[in-house]
Amino acid sequence: MSYRIKDLSLSPQGKRQIEWAERHMLVLKLIRERFVKEKPLEGVRVGAVLHVTKETAVLVRTLLAGGAEVWLAASNPLSTQDDVAAALVEEGVHVFAWRGESAEEYLWAISQIAKSGPNVVIDDGGDLHAYLHDKERGIAERIWGGTEETTTGVIRLKAMEREGVLKYPVIAVNNALTKFLFDNRYGTGQSALDGIIRATNILFAGKKVVVAGYGWVGRGIAQRARGLGARVIVTEVDPIRALEAVMDGFDVMSMDKAAEVGDVFITATGNINVIDGRHIEKMKDGALLANAGHFNVEINVKALEELAVEIREVRPYVKEFKLKNGKRVYLLAEGRLVNLVAAEGHPSEVMDMSFANQALAVEYIVKNRGRLPVKVLTLPREIDENVARLKLRSMNIEIDTLTDEQRRYLESWKV
Repeated sequence: MSYRIKDLSLSPQGKRQIEWAERHMLVLKLIRERFVKEKPLEGVRVGAVLHVTKETAVLVRTLLAGGAEVWLAASNPLSTQDDVAAALVEEGVHVFAWRGESAEEYLWAISQIAKSGPNVVIDDGGDLHAYLHDKERGIAERIWGGTEETTTGVIRLKAMEREGVLKYPVIAVNNALTKFLFDNRYGTGQSALDGIIRATNILFAGKKVVVAGYGWVGRGIAQRARGLGARVIVTEVDPIRALEAVMDGFDVMSMDKAAEVGDVFITATGNINVIDGRHIEKMKDGALLANAGHFNVEINVKALEELAVEIREVRPYVKEFKLKNGKRVYLLAEGRLVNLVAAEGHPSEVMDMSFANQALAVEYIVKNRGRLPVKVLTLPREIDENVARLKLRSMNIEIDTLTDEQRRYLESWKV
């Protein structure tokens, strides 16, 4: 069996980690019970580029239960949990992932997934989709369909669709209501702060926390930072989101102004150089820089390095940059996803819904092979609602249903 990981002997520890996640991912458990009986993915090869975590392992086990063969690589060089990777290899998964990959190794691992000739692909960030369309177009043309987990990846795919180069239909799982309303907001909101706290052990109460971007990720971070007692400042380029942040009770200003007063900076935009050299020069002595966006481009690390006269690691995942002006600023997790590098990523309970959408999206692609348009698609509403119902069921929560009279009333236009 083909694989490349750090250490196969870590498997027992990885299995315990996966078991812990499974206890908190009851929606996937319910889907797996059906998959075991129906085998909707029998003979299907799934190629996935995802964060190799214990939660991802529960998704992979669900796909295996449905009959799939799975090839897996990491969607971030620093997010792989090596014990989980080892456990998955022992369960028959072709894993090409280890923590601390170089840029070249990261792309090599993705190439192994592409060259496996998958029928369906699952991506987190769009690197697998981009690789297939740039380097392996022949393979891309034979793929039945794919899914995408993140806002960043969906943006890239829509650009491919606009340029007319997209080779297969892709379901934007990120845009499912049971994904972005919960994963992006509650998952990243909690896990980003968890990563910062684990890396630094700072007290958030009383700090001025600058959140760049007020999408669902940014608003989740802002809400949780406020809950810890921080004074939160939001920066935005979208006037509607900026106004929403004001109405939600946050201070809103430009990054140029925020740079002068912030203690902790957290980027969540999906864009490049949101924190640039000119901002860094204005920052307080001791300012912390963290990124919660998918790629390590939101903080201009190159500019930070050029401004520094001395660089040293002061704690795991914390680098101190002594600037030419004498001030010190601290970069967390190399500017990569702080929640996955310095912590464990999203809580299992919220990834339960995101990965339930992934599993059901793969099933949907297989069932509708050859009938889906080659474009970026929305996950069908009935699948979205089914995930919500399963989640409520797993929480022992019952809700009301419309009576026939109520349904007729809502469907009628007459007085």
